Amino acid sequence: MSLALATLLYEWRRYMAAMVALAFAGLLILAEVGMFTGIVKGVTATLDRSRADVIVLPPKMESLINSGGGSLPARLQPQMYQNPEVVEVASWDIDGGRWVNQPPEGKKAVTTYVDIYMVDTRPGAVTLPVDYSEEVRRALMEPYAVAIDETQLKRLGVKLGDMASLNGKTVYVRAVLHGYPNLNNAAVTVSRDTIRLLGMGDKNGKTGPLLIRLKDHARAEIVRDQLNAVSDKKYRAWTAPELAKANQGALMTEQIIGVFITATLVIGVIIGLVITSMTLRGAILSSIKEFASLRALGVPMGALRVIVVELSFWVGVVSLGFTALLTGGVYVLAIAGGVPMGFPLSWQITTAVFLMITAVVSGFLALGVLKKSQPADLLR
Repeated sequence: MSLALATLLYEWRRYMAAMVALAFAGLLILAEVGMFTGIVKGVTATLDRSRADVIVLPPKMESLINSGGGSLPARLQPQMYQNPEVVEVASWDIDGGRWVNQPPEGKKAVTTYVDIYMVDTRPGAVTLPVDYSEEVRRALMEPYAVAIDETQLKRLGVKLGDMASLNGKTVYVRAVLHGYPNLNNAAVTVSRDTIRLLGMGDKNGKTGPLLIRLKDHARAEIVRDQLNAVSDKKYRAWTAPELAKANQGALMTEQIIGVFITATLVIGVIIGLVITSMTLRGAILSSIKEFASLRALGVPMGALRVIVVELSFWVGVVSLGFTALLTGGVYVLAIAGGVPMGFPLSWQITTAVFLMITAVVSGFLALGVLKKSQPADLLR
């Protein structure tokens, strides 16, 4: 065991402030990224949990997030079956409408705009999420039935069995979903038949994205390339994981979100460098006689600097562990509250590198204290 690690283990209380500061800096970054990623996961949950292996979008549409919408000619749907790997094709139609609940007497009505997601209610349909229970599927078969996530009920002022108005037509809350929150607009889910009864869905020969199920899930990338090769730039095919990654990346490139994350990184740098370097300086000063003793024994100043930098490295490693525990706790609390969160691996790696660099730089900033480790001080 190195001297730096042994020092940290024996005198960990002196370095606790630095480790906590770095851990909270990492938590600040990951919690913000997790929240923004959760927004995407909530909006695209129905699509992400469908049975689709390949999704077809308009050719210039790079994601489903803030894309300004997009539609495909309905005639493309039967063309997808020309590929022998394709088993099922269905459009995923998304719309929106005015929602008005029917409040109890004396209560104010909730009037808001809602997103409307469509699913097919056939058993095993490509647009039907894999985690929908049989009860939910059957409930949505009823005309004008809607399903709402449990986190949206209070927001929309309804409960299971209530009636409401959607685009001027009466709908009935027949199912409650779990794990489909939408932090942006409130959302309701209906069947394809109901969305047509509401006057939505196919419009002037246009449909939403096409969801494709294949005979062999493992051949999704091959089929994607085959479809794109014959698309004549009329559409673009994506694999489901590829589109999910693009959706997350699209939100992170939004200007306002970039400002938030940049500000968080700056705050993290300030917290990490200032508190960590000050803590290391204080800890080294408190052990200055030990460093002076090492110099008296002939240990060169360069070796002492290496010890301090290594010590800061181990502080960073322990901070990563604290960050993981704190982030895990936030994730558990968020899930318990029905708030989706996600932590992309790229951001986990970025945050870990950021914390380690901050810790090591803080160690370099604290090296000046070693000048006070003069062997002559031992005689005072």
